[in-house]
Formats: sequence, structure tokens, C-alpha cells
Amino acid sequence: MERVALGSDHAGYELKMAVEELLKELGVEYHDFGCHSTDSVDYPDYAHPVALAVAKGDYPLGILMCGTGIGMSIAANKLPGVRAALCGDVYSARLSREHNDSNVLCMGGLVVGRGLAREITRAWLGGRFTAGRHVPRLNKIKAIEEEFSRVR
Repeated sequence: MERVALGSDHAGYELKMAVEELLKELGVEYHDFGCHSTDSVDYPDYAHPVALAVAKGDYPLGILMCGTGIGMSIAANKLPGVRAALCGDVYSARLSREHNDSNVLCMGGLVVGRGLAREITRAWLGGRFTAGRHVPRLNKIKAIEEEFSRVR
């Protein structure tokens, strides 16, 4: 099983606890980058260290949760090499791995219930990139990231 960097803000905290339970059950090694309560915090403060850990290769995968998952996905996708996918259903989670080689799963604690979050996480962790026709598309994304780094 893959190693996972895990994080949430206050609105995603309860969902993160459900995902953490599943990771323990599956024997998946993980590190919880916070937050550690339902006290109000800012989602970029937790998206950044998780996305950075994935971008640097310290963890091959990350899972982030906030209220809707949107803020976390926007923040995580700012780092080159991160392909954060906001998923609210099992099918999208699986295809985000198979077609997009997503390496960060984002979910919304105010949108997805605990049971569905566990199913989504299980499907996402079990998905594998199918390569083939999807490789040129990912190469185009990499080229965009490289072009941006040259322009700056």
C-alpha cells in the first residue's frame, strides 16, 4: 500500500477522522499534517504542507478535506506535480487515478458523509493509472507547469 499525507481544516476534521480510521484498517501508513480539532483554521495552511510533501516525493499520495473540498483542491493544485482531484463519488475517484493519475484526493466534509468518504477513499487508493492515451494529456499539463516556471 501507498504512504499517504493527510490533512484537513476545521470543516473537514470529522471526515478526516473517518478516513484516518479506514487507513488504519487497511494498514496504510500515513502522516496527519493537521488540523487537530474543529477550531476554525485556514485551509491553505494545511493544503500546502500536504501538497508539498506529495510534490517533493516524500509521500506518493495525499488526501485533503475542507468544507466543500474546493478550497483544498485549488490550494493543492498550485504546486507543480500535484494533481489534486475533488471527488464526491466513487466513480470519479477511481477514474481520477486511472485517467488523470491524481495524487491528491480532495473531499468536502459538508458534502460527503463518513461512509461515502470511506468508499471514495478505498476506490481512489485502489485505482491505478492506466497510461496509454492519457499519457500525452498529462505531458501537456507538465508542459504548462514548466512554461509557467520559465515565465516567472
